[in-house]
Amino acid sequence: MTDRAVARIDLGAVERNCTRLPKPLCAVVKADAYGHGMGPVVEAALAGGGTWLAVATAAEAAELRTLAVDVPVLVMGALTRDELQMAIDAEADVVAWSEEVAEAAPRVHVKLDTGMGRLGTRDRELALRLAARPNAVGLMTHFATADEPDDDLFLAQLEAFREFLDEVGRDDVVAHAANSAAALRDPAAHFDMVRCGIAIYGLDPFQADPREHGLEPALSLHSWLASVRRIEPGESVGYGRRWRAREPSWIGTVPVGYGDGWRRALTNDCDLLIRGRRYPLVGTVSMDNVTVDVGPDPEA
Repeated sequence: MTDRAVARIDLGAVERNCTRLPKPLCAVVKADAYGHGMGPVVEAALAGGGTWLAVATAAEAAELRTLAVDVPVLVMGALTRDELQMAIDAEADVVAWSEEVAEAAPRVHVKLDTGMGRLGTRDRELALRLAARPNAVGLMTHFATADEPDDDLFLAQLEAFREFLDEVGRDDVVAHAANSAAALRDPAAHFDMVRCGIAIYGLDPFQADPREHGLEPALSLHSWLASVRRIEPGESVGYGRRWRAREPSWIGTVPVGYGDGWRRALTNDCDLLIRGRRYPLVGTVSMDNVTVDVGPDPEA
């Protein structure tokens, strides 16, 4: 290894995850494919059976077209007038919850807010008017609590969206609602397509072991052990003295931290693998260092 921090992406895992998810599948590749690299991930997702791609911004849609991607692309985020034109130029579908966007875009997906409380319209009559337009090619909503199995809002949202589809009464549009959690939780939420983000990267939306849903994490972060030093009982490690030794031990320092994407919330709450063995992270995650308890008698 020549770099202090390296993120390695297993594109085979991305492809296999897509293969295992419900179909038709819209692979969400926003934010540079969740930091995994848009171009390579798109290839893997399509090889795994994805037939749509979704992004958050018009610039991302334009980038997909520079990659010679010719599958349908959906821009899910809010757009300024200039961004709307960029999305149109990229021949992307856009999400509409206002007359202004519905009139300007050639292809829109009408978004009904059934409980997420972010984008979309809660005005059922407006949504029905937009859905009746000939350029309305999709109908959608977004679940707020699909990853919380004991929460009733998911079922209420599902029923509200189902009622909306019945009112619209069109069979020439694609209806979609399921994010990764809903796609894995309930086949009733699949409709005509699922929109999966974190699941295609091998992250479990229920914060469980991804293998329980046949998923494989695609990203691993690698660094090296830069220092190992002995620490005595009562001595502390890191900012705020958030960890203190109860017994003599050896502390290793790894030069990677929240500046490299390692969440500070993992302080005292995760493990590292060193030569295939698992050791606990101890002390506060710094910008470019973490510390690990390698035990009372480590190998040299």
